[in-house]
Amino acid sequence: MGASQSVSQKSLHDFTVKDARGKDVDLGIYKGKVLLVVNIASKCGFTDSNYTQLAELHNRYRDKGFEILAFPCNQFLKQEPGTSQDAQEFACTRYKAEYPIFGKLTFRFQVYIANNCKPRFLGYKEKVEENLLLFALASKIPSLFANGDIIILLVRVNGPDTAPVYKFLKAKKSGLWGARIKWNFTKFLVDREGHVMERFSTTTPPLAIENDIKKALRES
Repeated sequence: MGASQSVSQKSLHDFTVKDARGKDVDLGIYKGKVLLVVNIASKCGFTDSNYTQLAELHNRYRDKGFEILAFPCNQFLKQEPGTSQDAQEFACTRYKAEYPIFGKLTFRFQVYIANNCKPRFLGYKEKVEENLLLFALASKIPSLFANGDIIILLVRVNGPDTAPVYKFLKAKKSGLWGARIKWNFTKFLVDREGHVMERFSTTTPPLAIENDIKKALRES
């Protein structure tokens, strides 16, 4: 059923995430804005309607303190197969998205080299098959670098490697059948203080929650 996971953070603003190019983004920069957080995919049956309506909502309300935070996710039938920058280009070119597209939430991993028990961050890698990553984790294959092992950390919206920001969102607002994200384009409405107000399923089109956004803009 996907039980919610406890988190220590009190607000979405307490998190730092990666942008499409792997640079840190402090979500505290969105204090004072009403946010819609959504896991996106470019090859989903819901892609066209969601991208079209998300752009429409953003154009209507961005000057009133509304922002969309979009996270590409490849966890559902591999429907976001490219890199984070591929996802960004797709959304911005085809659907004129002007809201931020962040780093992918699955099949994107951090690589560390452990020297004398002191891991050193080497960078981000993408477009690698999941089974290869799991094999590397299971067998601890020797590093190509001297004196260390490669440690690969998957980042997801579900499962034990869920991205911290999604642990927070799911802990604060479960869906009809539990906390687990069921599919692409699940949406979380967040108030100006970074608190989760509502959660909407894939089948809820963005324009159907326009009144909720207007209410949040008035009240939060």
